[in-house]
Amino acid sequence: MDLVSIGGQAPARPGWLKAPAPVGDNYRDLKKLITDLKLHTVCESAACPNIGECWNRRTATFMILGNVCTRRCGFCAVQKGGPLPVDYDEPARVGEAVFQMGLSYAVVTSVNRDDRKDGGAELFARTIEAIRQRVPGCKVEVLVPDFQGNRDAMKVVMDARPDVLNHNTETVPRLYRQVRLGARYERSLQMLQYAKELAPETPAKSGLMLGLGETLDEVREVMDDLRKHRVDIVTLGQYLRPSPKHLPIVRYVTPEEFTGLKHHGMTLGFAHVEAGPMVRSSYHADDSHASAILQ
Repeated sequence: MDLVSIGGQAPARPGWLKAPAPVGDNYRDLKKLITDLKLHTVCESAACPNIGECWNRRTATFMILGNVCTRRCGFCAVQKGGPLPVDYDEPARVGEAVFQMGLSYAVVTSVNRDDRKDGGAELFARTIEAIRQRVPGCKVEVLVPDFQGNRDAMKVVMDARPDVLNHNTETVPRLYRQVRLGARYERSLQMLQYAKELAPETPAKSGLMLGLGETLDEVREVMDDLRKHRVDIVTLGQYLRPSPKHLPIVRYVTPEEFTGLKHHGMTLGFAHVEAGPMVRSSYHADDSHASAILQ
């Protein structure tokens, strides 16, 4: 089935696609904390629609290495351009935020830093260490870039012993030139598999956005590839256009189709599949980790 909109028209947003508004005491408290500590979150920088729900649950995905990305992916709202200087005090501030938020599970991601030889791997390792030093016992999931295929960079991250290693494939191979400029599908698969070779006991995770023009068969093929490359957790969500400058939505994938894809993933042997219109790679991340370690 081809996921295309009829007549090239932008599809109407369905009534079932809703997210809680970013309001409430917890939301305001968390916004002040992030501002006071001079941190960035992917929740704000990428205009995540779940910010209202997650921040009111007092969870957030920290974004290190600045808020300016060296790549120009067609789907992403994060600012593009010349990267910011590396802030070596940032890991300690992330650790402090984790402490003040009372987190037992923290998620850390970054912009792409193709200007750096290690792609920012050192800062990921430092941040993992800083969180555990400030909050002993806290689980840490990292959502890393592809490091341009630099295996030494991935080893730096894995040597810091993250509890989950996440790297998103984002879309199907046919759409990479439109959606993930500068990335390569096979390279992403190889980096995920290499992370498992380095730490077989650490769950590997990846995610896709749907509604960009892929077919359901193509999605299932990517899920097959992810399992073959030893990925344990997969997330599937609806792409939502951040602004008119970004890639258009081709179609809204229905909740029933997400349910069917989740069933397919479980038959493939994934430890956890999070699938639904509002799912993002860090959505309910603690639950997916709990499912994975029980396998």
